[in-house]
Amino acid sequence: MATRGAGGGGGDDELMMSEALLAAETLNGRKAAAAAEDLEEIHSVSSFFRHAAEENRKLWNLAGPAIFTSLAQYSLGAVTQVFAGHLTTLDLDAVSTENNVIAGLAFGLTIGMGSALETLCGQAFGAGRAHMLGVYLQRSWIILNATAVLMLPLYLFASPILRLFGQDAEIASLAGRLAIYMVPQLFAYAFNFPVQKFLQAQSKVWAMAAVSGAGLAFHVALTWVLVGPLRMGLVGLAVALNASWWFVVLGQLAYILLGHCPGAWNGFSTLAFRDLFSFARLSLGSAIMICLEFWFYMFLIVIVGNLENAKVAVAAVSICMNLFGWQIMVFFGFNAAISVRVSNELGAGRPRAAKLAILVVLVSSVTIGLAFFAAVLLLRDVYGAPFTDSPAVVRAVAGLGVVFAFTLLLNSVQPVLSGVAVGAGWQWLVAYINLACYYLVGIPVGYLIAFPLRRGVQGMWAGMLTGVGLQTVILVWITLRTNWNKEAAQAHSRIQKWGGSAVPNNKVIAAQDT
Repeated sequence: MATRGAGGGGGDDELMMSEALLAAETLNGRKAAAAAEDLEEIHSVSSFFRHAAEENRKLWNLAGPAIFTSLAQYSLGAVTQVFAGHLTTLDLDAVSTENNVIAGLAFGLTIGMGSALETLCGQAFGAGRAHMLGVYLQRSWIILNATAVLMLPLYLFASPILRLFGQDAEIASLAGRLAIYMVPQLFAYAFNFPVQKFLQAQSKVWAMAAVSGAGLAFHVALTWVLVGPLRMGLVGLAVALNASWWFVVLGQLAYILLGHCPGAWNGFSTLAFRDLFSFARLSLGSAIMICLEFWFYMFLIVIVGNLENAKVAVAAVSICMNLFGWQIMVFFGFNAAISVRVSNELGAGRPRAAKLAILVVLVSSVTIGLAFFAAVLLLRDVYGAPFTDSPAVVRAVAGLGVVFAFTLLLNSVQPVLSGVAVGAGWQWLVAYINLACYYLVGIPVGYLIAFPLRRGVQGMWAGMLTGVGLQTVILVWITLRTNWNKEAAQAHSRIQKWGGSAVPNNKVIAAQDT
């Protein structure tokens, strides 16, 4: 299955298998040489800091542009919520519910389904088969747009679906109307995430960052015009958000089509229609893992809608989730960086270097997490004010300050550990862990505290936080107990199994290390 997915099917598969057999001896020699060049054992403080500083440089070369891109694209929805908060509380609730639940479901599923390109494009580029990247990109477009079509009922029938889960009738009705307006955003997701993976495989992360930054500036200006002088209200918010997502998509496509990806994009090809089922299966483990994480917090929004004074509770949780989303975007950058670093080092037979990469990124992420933790505790009485004119909502946000601060601290570690799992190929394992911790522990415990024990929204969030804490402890335990020499050997075997698509290109490897 993997060989067919990597080669495009048919004769190309046989060609790639032949390449793999011819390259096997060379690959073994390269791996042995790389293993011999693994990071030296560290016996002194000065040696540790020297190697850690070099690893930190590599980390930020990857993470910096990725963090900016994530923040800029996430801010499209966040800016929309800020403008909605200055209309009415009901508008804020509707925008928050659509953004976090309906669009959030679509976001999680499409980014998960697009994850096949992380493997295929990266391996093809490293193997010197850059011409296959365009085929993989088009294949992913087909799969994700088919997925978007299948998700249309979620958008078209959002109101009854939300009411089915107990959402307040007024909020559900307005959020459902907004969801219909936001259908163009769904298809923007289907194009955007494959394009991002295509560019990331070629290390063109600064191009992504530039387009995303321009898209954010465009969004702020357009939203202000439509909601301010033109007074278009909720419709104006929808028009601006749709237009801004397509601005980002078209900007990245223009970068590709204007010739900035030589060799990787060679026009449209009928090969894109071959082996679609096998291609889709490649991303299933990552899609499930990512969706279980995304959807967990969406359940919080839906369940809170069943509490007394639901409008204020939903607004308060939505504001916290907005801020939480900004933090998560920062750690998505670390997630991407550590995934690349671990997979590169294990693939090169350098387990000690992989362990150092994990340590360095954890220190960096926890330091930033502590800063978020302290900021929320210090500013909990005022950080809700920019999002709403309602004093009741601001007070409710302040009441969530402590549990929210601990959420931010835990989630400075969790995405990094998930990135380690992706780099090591543990996606299915983490999917099972997420299912158990989030849905069998977190949600039931939160529901018990919120309703039978009558602790309200604070109890719901605190209970769900137990699931996040349990998942983090399990991932830390797995990471500490992992035999990284064995993981390096398994990575070597995996490269041989994937055949010609994984034969390393020395120039690419050298470029990644600079």
